[in-house]
Amino acid sequence: MKKTLDRSQRRRLGRWLPSAEDTVATFRLELAARAYERGGATLRANPVRELSELVQNDAVLRMDFSNAIAEALERGFQLGYRTIEELMLIIDFTMSYAPPFSESSLIHCPLNAILDWPMCMPSGYALFRDPALNAQLKRVLNCWSGYLSGPHSRQYLHEKAPDGWFSPEADRRIGLSQFVCDRTRPHWGFASWNGFFTRQFAPDARPVAAAADNKIIVSACEASPYNIEHGIALRDTFWVKAQPYSLLDIFAARDPDLAQRFVGGSVYQAFLSAFNYHRWHAPVSGIVTHAYVVDGTYFSDAEAEGEDPGGPNDSQGYTSAVATRAIIVIESDDRDVGPVACIFVGMADVSSCLIEVVPGQRLLKGEELGYFQYGGSTACMIFARDVIRDFIPCPPFDDDGPPVKINAHIATAR
Repeated sequence: MKKTLDRSQRRRLGRWLPSAEDTVATFRLELAARAYERGGATLRANPVRELSELVQNDAVLRMDFSNAIAEALERGFQLGYRTIEELMLIIDFTMSYAPPFSESSLIHCPLNAILDWPMCMPSGYALFRDPALNAQLKRVLNCWSGYLSGPHSRQYLHEKAPDGWFSPEADRRIGLSQFVCDRTRPHWGFASWNGFFTRQFAPDARPVAAAADNKIIVSACEASPYNIEHGIALRDTFWVKAQPYSLLDIFAARDPDLAQRFVGGSVYQAFLSAFNYHRWHAPVSGIVTHAYVVDGTYFSDAEAEGEDPGGPNDSQGYTSAVATRAIIVIESDDRDVGPVACIFVGMADVSSCLIEVVPGQRLLKGEELGYFQYGGSTACMIFARDVIRDFIPCPPFDDDGPPVKINAHIATAR
């Protein structure tokens, strides 16, 4: 099971942000300086301007945002901004930011770094659950995703150290030989940053375990185990310590009969690293019965976890019920396995969950389901009661260990 740590022991998982707070604070201060040096108080990106207007014109949002910033500053965190107006200038600047590679101070999620501490201050918890705020944050993140999907985002897709993503230092982290690319072409054939981020494995790089055996369930993501839990309730208090999974909330109550099929079942949850593969594959062979995206939060933490450095790291059970997520359910060809629900949760920054399959489609184990565009991410696989005989990954989990490979054997059905 996942461990609950005090703040002195906590660290940012998945290498989306550096472990050391000093490194993240330095990034915030440098990014703020660049934003202020650009000059002018005019916000250039329409969605950021609309975000600023929403916050400034809503008394409660303005109060909570101001208080969350003040509370973080009072605790001694170096934010790089002291007011909402300064924060909006920095967010506006990030709309044309593509992350460079760095061996020592890599910042994959600049917006998460910027909001790191206000989001887990007393005033920040309710603030980042506000539906209107999250709807506008989605527009802001889509704006940034648009930049990352265009050719101007490729500035660091080169071979030169220290910031090139094809440099020898980066290659040691990523293992580029595993992926489809063309080293003879500019930017190795990637059309954009998002094209690089969602790169595909070369054929046979990740063979499907026991492809013909329906009792062998494979990993839907290339991800590090986070939690395993059994006896899942239809509705539970997912916002408290230990964050039990709440099926009606995870499925967004769209189909109570669907949630009912998993009552008493098991959940396997894993988180993706910044350097991992970000596409999803089918864990079983069968028919897609449900495929939909639920809009939700982007930077919301669970109060029960206290100050959580790195955003939703310690709130991953909670985020499965509140964050933006893709939900895909596959009815297995093995009747004893039944439905398998795959919940792909966007955590912070872009958090785009793009589904590539439709209900009624038949899939073979290991075939692609969809992918995350840029941003932190976690994923759950949910099984019905008494389906799983055993899981291959066993707690306690080492979040420093290598991820479980996609298409690898993670569970055996009865």
